[in-house]
Amino acid sequence: MDRTSPEESVSAEQSTDERIHEAKSAVAKRLRYVRQHHPEGPFTLAALAERARVSKRTLAQAESASGSNLTIETLVKVASSLGITRDAYFLDDQVFREVNAEFDTLRELQQQGVESVALRKPSAAALPSDSLKELTGLLRGILDSAAKAQDTLQDIPYHHPDETDS
Repeated sequence: MDRTSPEESVSAEQSTDERIHEAKSAVAKRLRYVRQHHPEGPFTLAALAERARVSKRTLAQAESASGSNLTIETLVKVASSLGITRDAYFLDDQVFREVNAEFDTLRELQQQGVESVALRKPSAAALPSDSLKELTGLLRGILDSAAKAQDTLQDIPYHHPDETDS
């Protein structure tokens, strides 16, 4: 037997409705953010829809203030199309921050001239932020050293052997 009063029931319902609205709003913000800030982007709604094999209308509704009832299938398709293997990206603050930190690292590496990064084994857990910063710093140092070495080598005169040297 239900012992909640009609007033408590309405209050609980509003609370659920508020949570749904907050979740839709968070998904909308995260979708918009990744679309605009992805290392391979920014993407238009049409381009992301085509890439994820979902309709542009679905994505536009998902990014709207009112949101839409997205399916898990749609969220996973969008995430997968962007190389995001952590399905909670759109729903979990920590996962959202960790994946975006990885994207930030990729962008920094791209700015330093790194064209691609290959991982030996995909990790279920992201590197801690400090580790990402340290890795980025190490790679930046390697690239800076290589550039200086290249400049130094270009400044050294090259002796062309001619027939009189033999």
